[in-house]
Amino acid sequence: MNASIASDGSPRPPAPPTPEALGAGSITVDPAHPSGPAEQVRSQLAALIQGGVLAANAKLPTVRQLAGDLRLAAGTVAKAYRELEAAGLVRTGRAAGTRVNPGQGLAAPARAEALVFARAARAAGLSLDQAQALLAVGWDRAAS
Repeated sequence: MNASIASDGSPRPPAPPTPEALGAGSITVDPAHPSGPAEQVRSQLAALIQGGVLAANAKLPTVRQLAGDLRLAAGTVAKAYRELEAAGLVRTGRAAGTRVNPGQGLAAPARAEALVFARAARAAGLSLDQAQALLAVGWDRAAS
């Protein structure tokens, strides 16, 4: 898959993914990251779904396949998939595998603005954590 999430969690330019290509090149797990491996897998898959990189009804790799690609325990990937399912982002069927639920992508204007913000934050030399903190300040100010 050409689209990927960098180790710092920031998105790289998306290209239409093939379900078979989802794996170690698309999802990365940093053992030193404060969130555990299951949360890293969950959050990166959620970002791919909500960002429109993984389209409605796209099939995710099997738990065993993704676990092998990422060199994780199958239970770790299964936990991430269960959490995605509980959030309504995916559905799992025995014969159909795990597929993205329709209507889970963020609105196109929000995605476009997020990309503009991400590019500006990177150009300013901000880390992902700094950009998220800046967004949180804007979020709070927009509510008042």
